[in-house]
Order: sequence, then C-alpha cells, then structure tokens
Amino acid sequence: MTRSDLVAKLAERFGQLTQRDTEFAVKTILDAMTDALARGHRIEIRGFGSFSINRRPPRVGRNPRSGEKVTIPEKLVPHFKPGKALRESVDDRLPVLDDEPPSR
Repeated sequence: MTRSDLVAKLAERFGQLTQRDTEFAVKTILDAMTDALARGHRIEIRGFGSFSINRRPPRVGRNPRSGEKVTIPEKLVPHFKPGKALRESVDDRLPVLDDEPPSR
C-alpha cells in the first residue's frame, strides 16, 4: 500500500472528509512521526507496533569495484517492531506454502 492508496482508502471510509483533508491528515501524522524519531523519541501504537531509532556502529567495508577498504561511518536508522496483534493478524491471514520455494 502506498501513501496515495492510504489516502484514498481513508477518504472512501470517511465520506465526510474530502480527499484534500484526508491527504493533509495523513501528511500531518507522518510528519509528526518523522519529527519524533528525528528527536530520538520512541513511537508506540498499541496493537500495531513501535518505531525506534537503532544505532549502526562504524565499520570497515569494501568498495565492490576496486576492492579497497572504505570506512563506513556510524548511522542512526529507524526500526519498526510489529506488535503482537499485528503479527498474529498477518500470520492468520497468510497461507503457508510448504512446497514452493520462497520467491525472489
């Protein structure tokens, strides 16, 4: 689902809101979440999951073209951990296909 799919779904579900109002609401929520994560806060949405910031330590990698060593600096990256209700909901709805190899 893309951002525009989400906006369309919400506008359809809540008929009193215009497409423009729904788009503004989605943008406002996502901006607030982005700002909170950028400030180092954790976001928890009960029944859905939590967003936090993980630290990736600096490391030495290799340039694939030349093979020379490259220092990769430390990074802070967003991390999502699904909640129990979301995990169970996804697990209940997806069929388990034991005979087929995973698709790539």
